[in-house]
Amino acid sequence: MHHTPPLQLLRLVLRRRRAQRDERGDVPGWVLITVMTISIGVGLWGVAQPQLVSILQSALNSVR
Repeated sequence: MHHTPPLQLLRLVLRRRRAQRDERGDVPGWVLITVMTISIGVGLWGVAQPQLVSILQSALNSVR
């Protein structure tokens, strides 16, 4: 019968836990990036809306 020393068993358990955490990724970081990107987009739209609408209308009118 083969017995695993406690230290090796602990290392194995910690290695598995670390691997499970690594698969999850950095969810809070991605949420923060997404929220910041949306905030920048909404902020730019609020400031530049008249100019963007004018550019779009001009482009669409030139196609007609």
